[in-house]
Amino acid sequence: QLQLVESGGGLVQLGGSLRLSCAASAFTLDYYTIGWFRQSPGKEREGVSCISPGGGPTNYADSVQGRFTISRDKAKNTVYLQMNSLKPEDTAVYYCAASSSAWRWGTCLSSSYANWGQGTQVTVSS
Repeated sequence: QLQLVESGGGLVQLGGSLRLSCAASAFTLDYYTIGWFRQSPGKEREGVSCISPGGGPTNYADSVQGRFTISRDKAKNTVYLQMNSLKPEDTAVYYCAASSSAWRWGTCLSSSYANWGQGTQVTVSS
């Protein structure tokens, strides 16, 4: 069982920044597509961003394009989601997930991801 652990969530004001981390101890994240998803009460889970194995192509939801950046640190076996210019509508529980399926351009499809972290809460106050 692949285990992922998210961290870095918290409370931030409108326009602020947070960096989320997704770490794994028992497997190498670089071999997998890693996605960040979020879900807020009453809404469906949304694919925020994902990065292909090896740190090549990336996808972003339109709602975060230009504000969020996904990246890998191979040495630390960690994937990051840098979130800038945060808005109240970014408030959600953020999950990272790993997929061994083929890379898909333009979308981070949650059904392709078999392994999920426990989530970290991000709250943006206005």
